[in-house]
Amino acid sequence: MCLAVPHTIETILGEHRALAAAGAVRTEIRTDLVDDVEPGDTVLVHAGFAIEKLSPEDSEELKALWDELRALAGDPYAH
Repeated sequence: MCLAVPHTIETILGEHRALAAAGAVRTEIRTDLVDDVEPGDTVLVHAGFAIEKLSPEDSEELKALWDELRALAGDPYAH
């Protein structure tokens, strides 16, 4: 089983690299597998690679579900 976590692209760092955030956690990711990512886009990240770019509607729905899971787990960064 694998898990992909939604991240928001913050900065394009260079060819196929970006700084992305998942909640309060920022990490450098690879963008080789997705096309045309820009700051503000939401992507699913698995093993350090963006594997899918989400539509704005899917992004909002998925972020709400993750926030709900974090709140249930007692995460102080949950919105």
